[in-house]
Amino acid sequence: MVVNFLQKGVGLIDDNAIAKSVRLALQEYLKDLGGENTCGILDMVIRSAEKPVIELILHHVNGNQTQAATMLGINRNTLRKKIKLHKIKYKIS
Repeated sequence: MVVNFLQKGVGLIDDNAIAKSVRLALQEYLKDLGGENTCGILDMVIRSAEKPVIELILHHVNGNQTQAATMLGINRNTLRKKIKLHKIKYKIS
């Protein structure tokens, strides 16, 4: 079972705070499913994490999209598309 595998930490290397948080949230999600099957979990997790990551990085660099894109490892046009997609609003300090 996936949850048992994750709880035992089998094969996990360099488990950081972010990975632990994702793992705990995903375990809770799977538990809430009550045994029902689902699909697209990876996309769901990525979409759920992407918006707050972009928001926090934009805040960290005072809205500088060039710096934010560099920190995120994407180009500025991709960042702009993601800002629009997620309807992210931010203030330049």
